Amino acid sequence: MASAPRGTVFQRMFARKSIAQVQRETQTSELKRTLGKWNLLLLGVGCIIGAGIFVRTGSAAALHAGPAVMLSFVVAGIVCAFAGLCYAELSSTLPVSGSAYTYSYTTLGEFVAWIMGALLLLEYGLAASVVAVGWGGYVVSLLADFGLVIPPQFTGPAGMTLMQDGAPVIVDGQTVTTIFNMPAFLICIALSGLLMLGVSESAKVNNIIVGIKVSVLVAFIAVGGLIVLSNLGELMATNWVPFIPEYDAAANNGEGAFGVDGIMRAASIVFFAYIGFEAVSTAGQEAKDPAKDMPFGILGSLIVCTVIYMLVAAIMTLLVPYGTLNVPDPVAVVVDNFGPTWGWLAKIIKVGAIIGLTSVVLVLMYAQTRIFYTMARDGLLPKVFSKVHPKYQTPYVNTALVGIITAVAAGFFDINVLGDMTSVGTLAAFAIVCLSVIYLRRNAPELPRGFKVPFYPVTPVLGILSCAYLIYTVPPSVLIFFAWFMAGMIALYFLYGLSHSNLQHGEWQDPAPDMGEFPGPVVDD
Repeated sequence: MASAPRGTVFQRMFARKSIAQVQRETQTSELKRTLGKWNLLLLGVGCIIGAGIFVRTGSAAALHAGPAVMLSFVVAGIVCAFAGLCYAELSSTLPVSGSAYTYSYTTLGEFVAWIMGALLLLEYGLAASVVAVGWGGYVVSLLADFGLVIPPQFTGPAGMTLMQDGAPVIVDGQTVTTIFNMPAFLICIALSGLLMLGVSESAKVNNIIVGIKVSVLVAFIAVGGLIVLSNLGELMATNWVPFIPEYDAAANNGEGAFGVDGIMRAASIVFFAYIGFEAVSTAGQEAKDPAKDMPFGILGSLIVCTVIYMLVAAIMTLLVPYGTLNVPDPVAVVVDNFGPTWGWLAKIIKVGAIIGLTSVVLVLMYAQTRIFYTMARDGLLPKVFSKVHPKYQTPYVNTALVGIITAVAAGFFDINVLGDMTSVGTLAAFAIVCLSVIYLRRNAPELPRGFKVPFYPVTPVLGILSCAYLIYTVPPSVLIFFAWFMAGMIALYFLYGLSHSNLQHGEWQDPAPDMGEFPGPVVDD
């Protein structure tokens, strides 16, 4: 057992775990290198395609970029490529399992790991809320197809004017103001209950769901493409002129309202559609030839998904005026415009979207519970969050908390605010990952690396700068909320985490076989 680290508060904040400590905690078995470049590419496509394209594309086009949202996808994909290559180097360098939280704890120290944990709450927890809102939108639309109408007051966040086809919804002469998003709230509560019971997805079931998601988009592109091509000239003249709407200082509070600024602002929104590509980088220990296969898998999957996203966005903005897409279910709005001949397909697409989004909400909530579990085991959060149910073997207390947080956020907050907070948290986390690569290159150059970021240090620096720029495009109100959130989380670290941390008290088990340590102020075993 190690002794507690001594020194100033600053030194204690940046105390780091050794590789041996993290490896011992994860208790992972030896991984076989069985994944080739095409396996990694398909893994990336399966993980990337999901909630973002079904949910956030509409608001990005309606409020900020118009048809030029297609260019926003290119910008967001490039930013993800910078971060993805940095993730790949870390995953091939550190012989540990875990998320960016673990990487930060092992490289930049405990305080940065705590910050990363707070950012992951936004990336996973609030992302689940965003997807739940989108799920609710598709459910409401599908039920309406069968004549089942949920009272509109219970289909949106508190205090928002309900919109349809770009205009306020009026019932009995009164504009409808939403009170509570009941479908989004209920799906979060239901899935948290399933997670407490230990429900998990097998690889086979997950593959089926991925197949459904991809098939839905392929069907949308195929049928929508045929409709577009049959009347391309008229549709382009009606909905694509101008392709880049002129900047409008009066619209959307003047922040990122069309023009080039709008394209960049929309990039921070559709960035949400790429969340999940980190899964490729976490497979670095299983790649047959990491130096060649990792960049192929990461860049290849980003290129494929960007092309798919651009096709979907093109069909969306050609078939309906972009101003009507500021809804939680933009794909549903567009398929409803396919015409009565395709009514059956519209229902199938909506069902497929609902199935896919259900899976995404479940996985995101699962990921968040495991982040809380890991932080509680490290002593940074109360031990109750790592308490496992004696029968179901799940961290039921923190799962219940995650369910409540995501349900309340989905039920009462606007999807655009939730999405912006998710994107800001994720972009900040990616910037820290890029910084970690620079730190390790400078302080541990001798560590074996299965993959190295190309064009170092340009790539990680561009990753940091591009993430910072997209954060800058987010509305000031969201950034202020983000600042208060982070201030509260930092205060919580000093009030609880610093004094209860296992690392600070040296509470570790017997040493594992030596795997080498980083130079610098790492806490010894």
